[in-house]
Amino acid sequence: MDDRPYFRPAALDALLADAARLGFAMSCEDRTGSLLATLAASKPGGHMVELGTGVGAGASWLLHGMRADAHLTSVETDLAYQAVAADHLGHDTRVSFVTADAEAWLDSYAGPPLALAYVDCRPGKFHRLDDLIGLLEPGGLYVVDDLLPQPTWPSDHQARVDGFLAHLPERSNMLGTAVTWASGLLVGTRI
Repeated sequence: MDDRPYFRPAALDALLADAARLGFAMSCEDRTGSLLATLAASKPGGHMVELGTGVGAGASWLLHGMRADAHLTSVETDLAYQAVAADHLGHDTRVSFVTADAEAWLDSYAGPPLALAYVDCRPGKFHRLDDLIGLLEPGGLYVVDDLLPQPTWPSDHQARVDGFLAHLPERSNMLGTAVTWASGLLVGTRI
């Protein structure tokens, strides 16, 4: 079976070209993106968050799947990276880009319950997970990637991933499935 996506967001190639020019090598890969688009499509009218915009590859996939009445908030600490995303995707009224630390965003979020959270940074994955799960609506989806070793990982990162995966069964408010597919994913739902 060929598991490569049969669709791609229109802005993706330009985003990835800008990422290469900036030396940014941490964009979500296409299979992960395809899954994000599919999951976003299942949440009509939903409010979604992406913690870790990077240059916007994940956001482009989420927007590709989102319905017209859904909204995405994408949070990133690095203004230069997020500027690439805003340049290519900012015309879409379904997305808001917030330049902030993900922990500060978690502390200040006062919007509606989240239908989907895609986490591509440490807060909300390796710490503050309970806080993020608490923001999900019942049945809200939680997605993280990069759980398999990546060339961009710092030397101490495997221990974070191992701890994250080891403590997942302790969560009584989330049911999740880890898969060794794409970059290594966890898809969970708030119960």
